[in-house]
Amino acid sequence: MARRTFLSFHYKNDNWRVSQIKQMGVIEEQPLLSANKWEEVEKAGEAAIKKWIDDNLSGKSCLIVLIGEKTAGRKWVDYEIKSAFDAGKGVLGVYIHNLKDSGGNKSPKGTNPFDKFTVGDNPLTKWAKVYNPPQTDSSEVYKHIKDNLASWVETAINLRG
Repeated sequence: MARRTFLSFHYKNDNWRVSQIKQMGVIEEQPLLSANKWEEVEKAGEAAIKKWIDDNLSGKSCLIVLIGEKTAGRKWVDYEIKSAFDAGKGVLGVYIHNLKDSGGNKSPKGTNPFDKFTVGDNPLTKWAKVYNPPQTDSSEVYKHIKDNLASWVETAINLRG
């Protein structure tokens, strides 16, 4: 049975790439909102956004940050990382910049969103591993992620002990 996970990402830039990850079928994740539904949540204000995130993180064993060009430093991605870690969930990142988007384009590699977080004197990266598929061909990147994502999730959960 697939682990229940929460996917964190920059919607505007990476929703197409994220839908490819969802289609792999190797993890179970929250439903992705359409742009219109996310807009409804956003219009309801910060409390509504936090509630949606918290509700969808509940019952999940791991947060997967799908890292695109502009994922790091986004307010709600940061909130999701902090909330998941504070709740004892596994946390990991996967670079997705070499997956093609709906226009057939790749994007520049983004920065590691975990770099700014510390736990005591330790960097969060002690518990939050980040994976960067070594291939540049989009179909090979897809295969690498599909072949490894379930084990990366298990590693993240085990690191939280």
